[in-house]
Amino acid sequence: MPDIQKLKQIASQVRRDIVRMVHAPASGHPGGSLGCADYFVALYFEIMQHKPSPFSMDGLGEDLFFLSNGHISPVWYSTLARSGYFPVDELASFRMLNTRLQGHPATHEGLPGIRVASGSLGQGLSVALGAAEAKKLNQDNQLVYTLHGDGELQEGQIWEAAMYASARNIDNLIATVDYNGQQIDGSLKDVLDPGDLNARWSAFGWDVMEMNGNDMEAVVKGLNEAKNRIGKGRPVMVIMKTEMGAGVDFMEGTHQWHGIAPNDEQLANALGQLEETLGDY
Repeated sequence: MPDIQKLKQIASQVRRDIVRMVHAPASGHPGGSLGCADYFVALYFEIMQHKPSPFSMDGLGEDLFFLSNGHISPVWYSTLARSGYFPVDELASFRMLNTRLQGHPATHEGLPGIRVASGSLGQGLSVALGAAEAKKLNQDNQLVYTLHGDGELQEGQIWEAAMYASARNIDNLIATVDYNGQQIDGSLKDVLDPGDLNARWSAFGWDVMEMNGNDMEAVVKGLNEAKNRIGKGRPVMVIMKTEMGAGVDFMEGTHQWHGIAPNDEQLANALGQLEETLGDY
């Protein structure tokens, strides 16, 4: 049985890492990172079968994860460090000169856990499908996971990949959309309303389910349910409802914290709301 309380404690520390990482260079994307902290912690500490060390780019015999909305790199970097991919104190170098922790994940510096550069929106699903097909060719029964932003669904390549996945019966893939209803320019519905995401993905031939992304127990239960739907001829799509900025009250529910760093006073306020559970770097 999963230790939900322990996962919650890790998520609290990850949220502390996020606001501190973005504050130091006065640059980054805290809103979506905070909203997805529970998902990342559940994925890496409970759901995925993965090998932090030694890290291998091919990922044979382990589950793979691809972050398509690469601007929320702070939550991924924190989770990778906290789960053993690289030293936690390296988080202090986020967005600094010559860092391996670039604003958007990149492979050139050889950061363990990163298998593809991301952040150019719309591309991650195509990459994940290629990895999923490679696993089938290699008779590797492990799974491929990928995360996308809801605003990212405005990219046409997403729907080309969606069509391909169902047409090719790629059923070893679990994709998730962070459905927080916000994007850089405002409310998702004001910029370009995606309509009924469940109906849309279902129409493209996917097995669609929904979950609350800011309730750890619901996230663990939802991802386990997604795993139970694998291998049945259809790719799985999880519509994950979250609150942008979850965990920090003044950041919640607004696009204004999509890509703005907190100042000193705001950082202190945020840290006062988040329990330090694993020790700050």
